[in-house]
Amino acid sequence: MSDHSEEHMKIIRKPDGTLTLLRKPESRSLPQSDRTLSITVLSKDLTINPHNDTWLRLFLPKQGTNDNKKLPLIVFFHGSGFVTSSAASTIFHDFCVNIADGAAAVVASVEYRLAPEHRLPAAYDDAVETFHWIKSSQDEWLTKHVDYSRCYLMGNSAGATIAYYAGLRIASGEVGDLEPLKIQGMILRQPYIGGTQRTESELRLENDAVLPLSDNDLMWELALPVGADRDHEYCNLTAVDGWRVEKVRDQGWRVMVSGCGGDPLVDRDRELVKVLEEKGVCVVSDFEEEGCHGIELTDPNKAKTLIRLIKHFMSS
Repeated sequence: MSDHSEEHMKIIRKPDGTLTLLRKPESRSLPQSDRTLSITVLSKDLTINPHNDTWLRLFLPKQGTNDNKKLPLIVFFHGSGFVTSSAASTIFHDFCVNIADGAAAVVASVEYRLAPEHRLPAAYDDAVETFHWIKSSQDEWLTKHVDYSRCYLMGNSAGATIAYYAGLRIASGEVGDLEPLKIQGMILRQPYIGGTQRTESELRLENDAVLPLSDNDLMWELALPVGADRDHEYCNLTAVDGWRVEKVRDQGWRVMVSGCGGDPLVDRDRELVKVLEEKGVCVVSDFEEEGCHGIELTDPNKAKTLIRLIKHFMSS
């Protein structure tokens, strides 16, 4: 592990070998549920599990409250390597506002537990629990405005990995427990996948400005169970038992995977598409030649393009 990586991530390595992450302060946004405000999307926070301090931020297009049309539900998981950020982070709050507005959907952005305080599978457990909470919730924004038969898991980066892993678990045995909630598919934006064997794109972009290889390795060290390497199934999703992927196929879910050629993880994301297709899963893939990891969060044009793809995916 490089000195650069530990400095960039603000890591304290204790004498006993354990790691403590000092998170950098980041801009956060408050929810806005006042219907008199000149905003296109309303938002509010709802508690999921007070013991684990998990909650979700619900985004409701204001137009949906006017015409009483029920909308699809996107359950969204933010990125940042399992170790930083929040559903309240401004960059993810604004992204979810744009998705809700542009894709005409209710978005539930999940505040899950972070590593290293809560190593995987904590975030995956929180994701599955979220769906059980949603199906039982009597919150009016959900019961009045959501079409429970059109639900999608979505995430970007590590959030896409959370969405995928939660989807595998649900498809493998919890679908019946979620009725009337019916999942139609997964929307995976630049899934955060790892492995001990380096890929060509990882080596080519070893010193990438957004996701250098040293930082990538460090985040996995912080997130995985102590002693696990990057070929653990929580990290290397191509190592997941094939029968679990087949359950996604059997449920008839569709999976959208998108990425960029300037992302060090692009080869792993393409490999995931290959694994899904080999198991007979209906996959819609979209890979652009240019663009870095997380570019949709900083480039409005890329965000609009992605949201158009999401809207088309949900309507087709």
